[in-house]
Amino acid sequence: MAVQLSAHCCGDKLRHYKNIQEAELLLKTADDKSKRLSLLEDLQKSPLLDAKQKTWLRQELGRFRKGIQGERDSAYYLDQYFKGGENHVVLHDLRFVVDGDVAQIDHLIINRGFGMYLIETKNYGGSLSINDHGEFTAEYDDDRFGIPSPIEQSRRHERILKRLLSTLGIANRTGASIDCHHLVMLHPKAIIQRPPAKIFDTSNVIKADQFPTWHGQFVEKTVGFAGALKMVVNVRSLDTVKEWGEMLMRQHRPANLLDLPDFMQPRGRAATPAVKGEQVAAPATNIGAQSPVLSVAAQSSGGESQPLARKLICAHCSSKITFPEGKFCWNNEKRFGGLQYCREHQALF
Repeated sequence: MAVQLSAHCCGDKLRHYKNIQEAELLLKTADDKSKRLSLLEDLQKSPLLDAKQKTWLRQELGRFRKGIQGERDSAYYLDQYFKGGENHVVLHDLRFVVDGDVAQIDHLIINRGFGMYLIETKNYGGSLSINDHGEFTAEYDDDRFGIPSPIEQSRRHERILKRLLSTLGIANRTGASIDCHHLVMLHPKAIIQRPPAKIFDTSNVIKADQFPTWHGQFVEKTVGFAGALKMVVNVRSLDTVKEWGEMLMRQHRPANLLDLPDFMQPRGRAATPAVKGEQVAAPATNIGAQSPVLSVAAQSSGGESQPLARKLICAHCSSKITFPEGKFCWNNEKRFGGLQYCREHQALF
C-alpha cells in the first residue's frame, strides 16, 4: 500500500510539473559591451595600423558584433519561453574565474527540480557541419573553417561551475552535486548538417527558435518514474533558486572590455598576465613611436584639445571625470599628451 501511495504521489507530481507553465525569473541580463565596440570602431580610424593589425581588428570586430547579436537573439527566445511562471531563474552572460580557470557561460537557467541548463550561443547564419567524430566545421560567406566543439566547451564550463557551486554550498538536498544539462543554440537561419544519431548524438545542438520544442522533448525524456522521484526529492522553492542565482551573480567577473593583444597596445606597456584557460595574446611587435590607440584618442579630441586641457572631460569618450582623475593626467603630461582621460581610458596609455 505504501509503495502504491508513493507511486500515486509521484504520478501526481509528474502531471503537475508537466502541466504547470514553465516560467522565468530573470536575474541578470547581458553586460553592456558598447565600450569595447566603440573602442574597436574608433581604432579603425588610426592611420598607423599595419596589415596584421588591420586584419585582426576587422576579424575581431566582426566576431564581436556577431557574438553580441547571437546572445541577444538567444536571450530573446529564452525570455519569451519562460516568461510569466515560477519554476526557473535565468541569468545571461556570466563569467567565473575559479583558481585561475575561466568559465564564460552565455546563458544559465536554474530549474527548481531538474538542475541547471548551460547554454552556448554560436551565431552562424551560414552552415554548420558536425561529422561522425563530433568535430564542428562552420561555413560563412564562402569561408570554411573548423571550430572548437561548443559541447566540449560547455562541459569544461560545467567542471569549473561545479567547483564554484561546491565552494558556495549550492547542492541538491541529498548533498549530491547539481545536475547540469548542455545545449548549443545557433542562429534560426543556420543550416545544420548532422551525422546519424546512433553515431554521434547532436540532439542538444538546435536553432534558437526551436528551444520550446527541445525543452518539451527533454522533459518528456528525462521525467520518468525515477526522474520524477528524484525531482520531488530535490525540488527547491523559487526563493531558494533565486538566492542561488544572486550568489552566482556576485561571483561574476566581467572581462576587461578595453583589453587588447600586445601587438595592438602602446609600445612599452607591460602585457596583462593571462588567466589560465583564456587565449594567450600574440607576442608584442614594434608598431612605431606612436600607438594606434594613442592616435585614436588624440583624434577623438579633434580641434578641441586646447579647450579640453584643464576641463574635467575625458578626451576619448567625452564623459565627465573626477578631479583626481584629471589631476593624475595633468601630473603625467608626457604620458597623456596634456589631455585628461577617465580611469578606464587611462589604461590605454
